[in-house]
Amino acid sequence: MIVPLAISACAITIVFLYASWRDFRERRVPFPTWYPLLAITIPMVLWFYGSAMAQGLWSTVATFVALTLLFSFIFYFFAYFNFFGGADAWALIFLSVGLPAFPWVPLAGIPPLGFLPFTVLVNALILNLFSPLILFFRNLAQGRTGPFPYIFLGFPVPAPELTRVFGFIMEDVTIGEDGELRRCFIRPGDAIRRMFSGEGRVYTRDLRFHPDKYKKEIEAYAKAGDVWISYGIPFLIPLTAGLISALVFGDILFFLIRSMAGV
Repeated sequence: MIVPLAISACAITIVFLYASWRDFRERRVPFPTWYPLLAITIPMVLWFYGSAMAQGLWSTVATFVALTLLFSFIFYFFAYFNFFGGADAWALIFLSVGLPAFPWVPLAGIPPLGFLPFTVLVNALILNLFSPLILFFRNLAQGRTGPFPYIFLGFPVPAPELTRVFGFIMEDVTIGEDGELRRCFIRPGDAIRRMFSGEGRVYTRDLRFHPDKYKKEIEAYAKAGDVWISYGIPFLIPLTAGLISALVFGDILFFLIRSMAGV
């Protein structure tokens, strides 16, 4: 059963690396990107399940199929309500379908659940925690100052360059009837509300593709000079790092818990 899962692991890793590059460069991953992954992994996972059933491991097959269905539904649900991007959700769904189990024993061992996509997601979330620190030290190194927590979440961009970067505006910038510029950072709670509602959140791509719709905002940003944006690292990048770390090292959280418990 190792061979089909190993082939799936290699195919998924290669496609994830390519998809991460596309997401970083363009902030979009065309759906056909996943076709090679599906063409390779579906026959391999059928081979895996067929071998398991031939060995009488029906409960193992049932467990992995149930977990695949459950996690696929959860990831689709998250994408539907904007918790995840569409590409992130499809990546996790296709990972669940094509590589449900560990193809080999990683350095830290196989965690109790044994469902690889869960380990990949946990590892990705842990590794993604370093993103704010990277932004913070980058801001300090370039002499940028800002209030907490914004200095950990983004950086200022000159108004003429807003359409050439990816992110969303972290400030409410307006020009009053008296011609005075008014600006303030969007509070984290309001930012989360706007993200889920889809209203009042200005993305730099909107300024690039729909300038007529955002004439007032663009005028205000130009008067402001520099505007803070939140630069979110595409989640496919930590997701790919989570996949590679899971295959090589194993479950980071399980390892940390086991280490603290002295096991």
